[in-house]
Amino acid sequence: MNFPIVTLAEFPFMARVPFVPADLAEPADIVNAVRARRGGKLLNLDRMLLNSPPLAAGWNTFLGAVRTSLVLDARLRELAMCVVAVINRAEYEFTQHAPLYVKAGGTEAQVQAMRDPDAALRSEGVFGEAELAALAVTVEMTRHVQVRDESFAALRRHVGEREAVEFVAVVAAYNMVSRFLVALDVDHEPAA
Repeated sequence: MNFPIVTLAEFPFMARVPFVPADLAEPADIVNAVRARRGGKLLNLDRMLLNSPPLAAGWNTFLGAVRTSLVLDARLRELAMCVVAVINRAEYEFTQHAPLYVKAGGTEAQVQAMRDPDAALRSEGVFGEAELAALAVTVEMTRHVQVRDESFAALRRHVGEREAVEFVAVVAAYNMVSRFLVALDVDHEPAA
């Protein structure tokens, strides 16, 4: 069953647990590490995670590596993050990663196509073969956990062994992120 993305205007929500203050200073080592990865600020996701400093520290290290240390093509990485967000109804995640997908070489037409992953899989001319293979694996992992052999083989034709492992890890990691965001109703940062 496909669920449409619910926008903030249609369903305004408040986090289920209060955010820590944006100017949080302690524990300094963890807060500073998160701020360093975020360019000096804390996102609402970080402010939720910092309710548990050990969780925030581990998350920061793990997701920092997923975001910045993999050899996987950034466009495929961000495509996976966006599609996971759509399937899991994590608009916050989509809003964060769609611009990064474009920055990595994706197009606005592709971003809009990802809003309906099933239609995107059937689209002609919107995505290349590598992106369609990545899209199929993302959809199958997110909806069913298991990936069909044919889908994984198609992905493998376009990426190396390391990249295939990294791709699966990205899909798994961002399913975790989206489930965290949605379950706790983490909302967007106010517009600047």
